[in-house]
Order: sequence, then C-alpha cells, then structure tokens
Amino acid sequence: MFCCATELHIVIRSHWNGVQHMQITELILLAAGLAMDACAVSLTNGLRFPQMHAGWLCADGLCFGLMQGMMPLIGFLLGSCFFVWITAFDRWLALILLGLIGLKMVIESRRAEPPVESRMTLRLLLIQGIATSIDALAVGVSFAAFRGFRILPAVSMIAAITAAASMAGVLLGKRFGAVLDRKAELLGGMILILLGIRIFLS
Repeated sequence: MFCCATELHIVIRSHWNGVQHMQITELILLAAGLAMDACAVSLTNGLRFPQMHAGWLCADGLCFGLMQGMMPLIGFLLGSCFFVWITAFDRWLALILLGLIGLKMVIESRRAEPPVESRMTLRLLLIQGIATSIDALAVGVSFAAFRGFRILPAVSMIAAITAAASMAGVLLGKRFGAVLDRKAELLGGMILILLGIRIFLS
C-alpha cells in the first residue's frame, strides 16, 4: 500500500515538474497499434450482427474507446507496483476471454438453427472491451516512466482513435456479413480465436 502511495506521489509530482514528453507522432502510432485489436473484434461484431443499427455502432465505438483509454490511465496511476502482476496475467486473460467468445461463435455457426443470441448485447461488448484493452495497462505503466508526461491528452487520443477504428471495423464487417450470411459467424469466431492466440504469444 505504501509502495502504491509513494508511486502515485512520484507520478503526480513528475507530471507537473518534468520536461520529457513523448513525440506526438509516436503517440499516434502507439494509439493506432492499440486500436487494431479493437478494430478486429468490432469487425467480427459487424460480421456476426449485420443488422446492427446506428445506436449499437456508436455503442461499439464508445465501449472500445473508453476501455482503451481507461486502461493506460489506470496503469499510469498504479505505476510499477502492479507491473509484474499485469504482465503476468494480461495475455492469459485476453486468450481466455477472446477464445471463449470465438469458440462459442464457431459452435453456433455449425448449428442448423439460428443462435439464440442473435443481437448485440452490452454484456458482450464489455467483455470484448476488457479483453482487447488489458495490454494497455502495461502501456500506461510505461507512460509513468516519462517525466512530465501528460496522461490525459494521451489517453484521450488513444480513446478517440480506438473509437473511430472500432466503428470502421463494424461498418466493414456489416458490409461483408450480409453477403456471407451464416459463414460470417464462423469467420468472426476464427478471427477472435486467432487474435487471442496472437496476443498470448506476443
């Protein structure tokens, strides 16, 4: 507890007194890299639910954007106190969550009748948002190493880029989902499983 309090004090003090900053181009590239997983999952949502209306399109972008923006902020505030724990379990959690969702989609795609869950739900979005943003915790911890790093503009940029990429993924998935029909769910499930494995092995 003392370690966390000390780390938080150091982070807050360095935020005001430090002078070192990450270049804006580096931050944009980092945000784009973090947004790719959310974009891929959103694409599977569009494939699976091609009838998603504008409300769910915005909800998808908002959920992934907020999650991807909140995680680095949490990691920044926690600092090195929880760095070992974060890096030890983030890949396993992403593999399990994305793997289970993907496996469920693959199984449902093989059934003769349509799946019971034929529409997007907030619970599904939240699970996906958590699974794709866990690794951003470690990114937030690395931000704390920069003296004077302004975390709020950084996480705002990450959230905005992720939200835009996620909504673009949904629109792309919707375009092909209507054409592929039931095969879209199989493809989406396989994408999630492969994404979980990639995160685990990275």
